Amino acid sequence: MSTTDTLKLLLLSTLWGMSFIFMRVASPEFGAIPLVMIRMGVGALLLLPLLMSLRYLRLVRENLGKLALLGFINHVIPFTLLALATLQLEAGFTSLINATTPIFTALIGALWFATPIQKRQYIGLAVAFLGIYVLSGNRLNFEIGGDGWFILATLGATFCYGIAGNYSKTRLSHLPVRVLAAGSCSMSGLMLLIPGLMMWPDAPISGAAWGSALAMAVFSTTVAFLLFFSLLASAGATAASTVTFLVPVSALLWGYLLLDEVLTLRILLGMAITLGGTAVATGMLPQWRRDQSKQCSTK
Repeated sequence: MSTTDTLKLLLLSTLWGMSFIFMRVASPEFGAIPLVMIRMGVGALLLLPLLMSLRYLRLVRENLGKLALLGFINHVIPFTLLALATLQLEAGFTSLINATTPIFTALIGALWFATPIQKRQYIGLAVAFLGIYVLSGNRLNFEIGGDGWFILATLGATFCYGIAGNYSKTRLSHLPVRVLAAGSCSMSGLMLLIPGLMMWPDAPISGAAWGSALAMAVFSTTVAFLLFFSLLASAGATAASTVTFLVPVSALLWGYLLLDEVLTLRILLGMAITLGGTAVATGMLPQWRRDQSKQCSTK
């Protein structure tokens, strides 16, 4: 990736790392769907002014169905699943499981979008899921009050991200970043409006929860989406999805500093294995990059 793309990746990882902190604070008071409705609704309102030209409005109208599908698989489903997961799971722990997104992106690209997959990606997949087992093996309790279903919800979100990243790159890469971001956000906000209002909590919502929800909408959604779709267009789906390689570091740090979350040896070991597998799968390790370059030079 270029220096500019690398800087975008670092900033994006910080903004999305903070989103897990915001969700952890706001989800218990809002509930998953109302919180995501606020996130996408405010995000859409902030992004809509970017469409104020006949050219951009025409592009939205021509691609309305595709933008709606993107909003559903990249925002509505995964954000709701993650908000649900943070009702039970720590912010840093949730972000670590979410770090498997590049694995799903690569596999789904190979299975459904005719993107070549290499041997290292299979190895990375195995290592990453070993890391997930180390992280969550003692927490896979599917009884009432257990963490099992919340862990599966997080994995479901990463699966959706894998589909959305490939879909954006192969079907919507011709659209400007502002059309992708504002169009998909607006479609998501409309989808969530009625269910979000119907499930709105009866109890008053604290200032801390409102602040977290609005910060997530402004920084972790509006600004982050513009960065993500720009990165997707310039660096590709798998490269863009490696942001989740950096997000856990940010989420673990802020969770430790702001929410007093505990960093155990098991979590650190699981993080090292999971992110190591992700690094292998995406070719981020120097040795794998050298091997890949040698293979390409012999073809």
